[in-house]
Amino acid sequence: MQQTQKSSNEGSNSQKKVVIIGGGPAGLTAAYELCKEKVRSVVLEKDTVVGGISRTVNYKGFLFDIGGHRFFTKVKVVDDMWREVMGDEKFLRRSRLSRIYYKKKFFFYPLKAGNALMGLGLFNSFLMMTSYLKAQMFPVKPEKSFEDWICNRFGRRLYDTFFKTYTEKVWGIPCEEISADWAAQRIKGLSLIATVKNAILSKAPKSKSEMITTLIDAFDYPEKGPGQMWELVAEKIQKNGSELHMKANVEKIFWEEGRIIALQYGDGNTSERIEGTDFISSMPMRELVKKLDPPPPDKVLEAADALGYRDFLTVSLIVNKPKLFSDNWIYIHDSSVQVGRIQNFKNWSPHMVPDPSKTCLGLEYFCFEGDGLWTKDDKDLIEQAKQELEALGLVQAKDVEDGSVVRMPKAYPVYDGVYQDAVNVIREFLTRVPNMHLVGRNGMHKYNNQDHSMLTAMLAVRNILGANYDVWEVNVDKEYHEEMSREEAEDLTKIASTQPLVPKRIS
Repeated sequence: MQQTQKSSNEGSNSQKKVVIIGGGPAGLTAAYELCKEKVRSVVLEKDTVVGGISRTVNYKGFLFDIGGHRFFTKVKVVDDMWREVMGDEKFLRRSRLSRIYYKKKFFFYPLKAGNALMGLGLFNSFLMMTSYLKAQMFPVKPEKSFEDWICNRFGRRLYDTFFKTYTEKVWGIPCEEISADWAAQRIKGLSLIATVKNAILSKAPKSKSEMITTLIDAFDYPEKGPGQMWELVAEKIQKNGSELHMKANVEKIFWEEGRIIALQYGDGNTSERIEGTDFISSMPMRELVKKLDPPPPDKVLEAADALGYRDFLTVSLIVNKPKLFSDNWIYIHDSSVQVGRIQNFKNWSPHMVPDPSKTCLGLEYFCFEGDGLWTKDDKDLIEQAKQELEALGLVQAKDVEDGSVVRMPKAYPVYDGVYQDAVNVIREFLTRVPNMHLVGRNGMHKYNNQDHSMLTAMLAVRNILGANYDVWEVNVDKEYHEEMSREEAEDLTKIASTQPLVPKRIS
């Protein structure tokens, strides 16, 4: 990746006004970095809270996440920002414990040899190893689907046991229709051999860069959840001159050849127009295209229509028990229930639960907006979650005393067989409006983690200030520095770690 730095100065920066769509990790990171450069920015967030999928919800004093969010990264500049923002607030160092529930048994994840052998049995374990050896001798080529990718690295028998049911529950489509790209991003560096080595040797890596993210066994976590981080960022950017508008839904994006001119946003009652010199978008790519005025060519609209999303809801239950199980989360590989994953927020941080005699669980359901789960009444969802907990043998329904439901549309961009071509068409079109910068998971239709979404925003800001980074090289299947030569990596490290990306703190 090549980047060039054009001449710029504080005077020219003062003439800029950046409009940012979305108040999640990417959008707020962009605003935070712009504040350091004394560049005006306006953040438009359509919801009533900041943080996007990294928010923390407060229900009667009980705090819960939309999914669990570990604070672990190999990207130093992101780690530096986390600690700079948190300041005197507490990061807790948490030991990871996660297990897989399969056929009424619990399997540690990452794998532990003794536990796996006892749960699967010697004969079944032997068959899995035989299946793996067969896959090594006769791999699927070309490797197109998630199923191909997993079978090549683990063998079909282990794929059928530990991957197929859960993955299809998450995505709502068969594994053979999910692109291999998703596996490459989410399970980077992991294979049966790597898993077995980790299970048997438990050898600590020499550095963060040697860790397989999927296998890390400890992480940092804000004592009041990830939303604590983003609420602090929102506070800081407003103190330093940025504007943050909540309930600000982007309705139209006005453009002409060569640039985006302005946005129209509203709260459902009134609408306003806002102009800017540069625009950063973390809104879903499909929505971005549909809001362009005038409409883009039909080919681009068709590409937008081809992009799919998986939606998500959390049923948070307050249980009248001080301790239930020690896991941070449990993956439910059981097709008899609809719940996909169960978070125990008290094990993420005791500060999430105000009453030590109680526990707060989050049952995660993957769905499509408008389907039976999504439209189900909250009361019925809470009752379903209670009954499924009891069916799994984790909690008796009578011990659940209260609950709450939070729905999160477009939580996950779908990696199917057509998404990449669609993204490429849209990217090509957007080269016609170079002052629009796409960042974040939904903005780029890229299954980035929080840290990589933040890095895309940091580099987009550098581009607005005169650099020329290819933000699309930031992903989770390859470490960002591994994409570059040594000289380019040193250049990025210098910019990202000292000047000008982090020239000073903001109060």
